[in-house]
Amino acid sequence: MMRLNRRDFLKSSGVAILGSALPFGLVKVASGAKTPAQDFTFGYISDAHIQHLGGPNFVRNWDRGLIRAVQEANLLSPRPDFFFFGGDLAQLGTKEEIDHGLEIMSKLQGKVHYVMGEHDYYLDLGEYWEKAVGPHYYSFDHKGVHFVVLNSILTYDKWIFRNWPTPMDRMLAMARLDNPDGSPFIVGEKQRDWLKKDLAKVDKNVPVIVCSHSPLQKIFKGWNFWTDDAEQVLALLKPFKKVTVIYGHVHQIQYNQIGNISLHAVMATAWPWPYPKTYTQVKNALPVLTVPMNRADPFFERDATGWQFMDWKTGHVDMHYQLPNNKDRVVAYNRKTGRPEDTRYQDSKKRIPPQNHF
Repeated sequence: MMRLNRRDFLKSSGVAILGSALPFGLVKVASGAKTPAQDFTFGYISDAHIQHLGGPNFVRNWDRGLIRAVQEANLLSPRPDFFFFGGDLAQLGTKEEIDHGLEIMSKLQGKVHYVMGEHDYYLDLGEYWEKAVGPHYYSFDHKGVHFVVLNSILTYDKWIFRNWPTPMDRMLAMARLDNPDGSPFIVGEKQRDWLKKDLAKVDKNVPVIVCSHSPLQKIFKGWNFWTDDAEQVLALLKPFKKVTVIYGHVHQIQYNQIGNISLHAVMATAWPWPYPKTYTQVKNALPVLTVPMNRADPFFERDATGWQFMDWKTGHVDMHYQLPNNKDRVVAYNRKTGRPEDTRYQDSKKRIPPQNHF
């Protein structure tokens, strides 16, 4: 099986010439098959939050984050088999924002699979997204791996169809980080029934990768780092030998292990969110394995955004993060302990808190 070395990867791709962090993820997948032909890579871009200001104008910083990700992804050699976009292409779900984001993404050289975010959905409940992008949830197989894309940002009908003054009022209520007028995300019964039927056709030894926008775990309800029916979804994945869940939404490094299921957050191209544990007066459940990323310079617009490539050796993801003005981070699966661990800040016996400065 071919191993992906970060230094060799950067040299071979020409990316090292750029001398800066890239806001996308590269995933190295090894299916466990004896032939290297089953190995493949895919890229991951997420949380662009393209925001329309009127006329031809959009928030430049969010534009540039996505443009940069696409340009630098196009330098990769060898080419990834495909890419994912992990949700929140738009900020307020308007046609102008989605169209502008898709126009930028159209410059990406390769097929793109899309995940829906709440910012793409709550203006018109995904109507324009479905016309412009495609279905809200689906699955596909690629070189011995089963991929599932979920719409994890649904919520309860009582909230969705309450007497909102306008659709934009509903969108704005769900768009806030600290949203007391929001509602918890769910996958929902209809989609869980679909997932159960979809997985019934898959051999339990086949590696499964699930891409959702919200984390399929309950981290902090106040910021909707939360999926209300996460346990029911994970129960459907439990019978499979190797499962990886990749999610966006949280704009930060997070990782966890729940039974046989590894969960990893990907970075945003727009901005970083703080960690919920900074709100110590409010109950939260930051994944116990996660060592928070350091903020080297909170006044630097790209601080704590960045990119990562993922090396999936025999079904377990190793995440290699690169951050502007910061040290690299590697979250690698430790086969002895059976969990992902930060190679700089953790060992097999204890958590080591992050340093204030590198």
